[in-house]
Amino acid sequence: MLVGAGLPATASGAHWVIHGRGFGHGVGMSQYGAYGYARHGRDYRSILKHYYRHTHLGRVDHGSIKVLLASGRGSVGFAKARKACGKRLHRHRGYAFAESRSRVVLRSARGRKIAKCGRSGTAKGGHAIRVDGEGTYRGKLVAKASGGLLVVNKVSVDDYARGVIANEMPSSWPQNALRAQAVAARSFALSASAGRGFDVYDDTRSQVYGGKGSETGRTDRAVRLTSKEILRYHKQTVTTFFFSTSGGRTESVQYAFPGSRPVPYLKGVKDRYDGTSPYHKWTVRYSQREMESRLSGLFSGRLKKVKVTKTGDSPRIVKAKVVGSRRGSRASGATLQGRLGLMSTWARFHRR
Repeated sequence: MLVGAGLPATASGAHWVIHGRGFGHGVGMSQYGAYGYARHGRDYRSILKHYYRHTHLGRVDHGSIKVLLASGRGSVGFAKARKACGKRLHRHRGYAFAESRSRVVLRSARGRKIAKCGRSGTAKGGHAIRVDGEGTYRGKLVAKASGGLLVVNKVSVDDYARGVIANEMPSSWPQNALRAQAVAARSFALSASAGRGFDVYDDTRSQVYGGKGSETGRTDRAVRLTSKEILRYHKQTVTTFFFSTSGGRTESVQYAFPGSRPVPYLKGVKDRYDGTSPYHKWTVRYSQREMESRLSGLFSGRLKKVKVTKTGDSPRIVKAKVVGSRRGSRASGATLQGRLGLMSTWARFHRR
């Protein structure tokens, strides 16, 4: 359902209007809020301090990020590498890692076996490696035998940030917003452990990473001028959640992610300058029939109302009651958001 779209009312004339705010889970840094603060003269340090209270900037002197590019493949082709599995390669030729009997072998583009690599194969060298079907990446390409290849890009923390920022924030935005995003990108990745053999996904399950092919001059500058900077809470690297739009207030982590404990640096705060976002406020309209279809199973009879019974530190819904003429039930904010295709759990329901 598109924001502001309407559906025909039922014969009785009943319809629903849902007023909401924000886009995303609401925890940590609002990207549009960071944009607004930067436009009002705040530097990236104060932006980060606003969203992640009780934290301070630190530096990571070394380390790398392992990014999952693909899994379950029988083989992965690549080019522009200079060395793999102990063999020197021609930069302008194509090669492939393939799984064979729970081991990785290096092959030519035509399929000729060049080397046995063991449980994993690593390709490196040159300014970047082109990976078939994925993109061009700095650092190393690692393929691990795991019932199908686990294809991983092992890259320095700064080069990782270069491949993230332009995919998570418009490169035309103010430098201080981009620099805040650079610090958040590094910190999030260094605090993550998404799976065995890798740290983060290359998509929205972690943060969107496009490698060298997605870099821009302005986002590279933001990385360079914050080189190796991360956020810390005492000595711990901060899990710097971020999202698009707050609607005016962020949310505390324990209310947004069920089962999470309260965290001092992930507590909801007021967000003064988030109003520039097109998603700051939104409205969705549904007919009675469509609303009942989407909330099917949560009530019986005729849908009468959706009553918010608990919110977090922001007005986002933690719990609500779906009331039918015969029977009702309780539902989480996340359930309502998913069923109704809403942009956030900050929503209120009106039947007319």
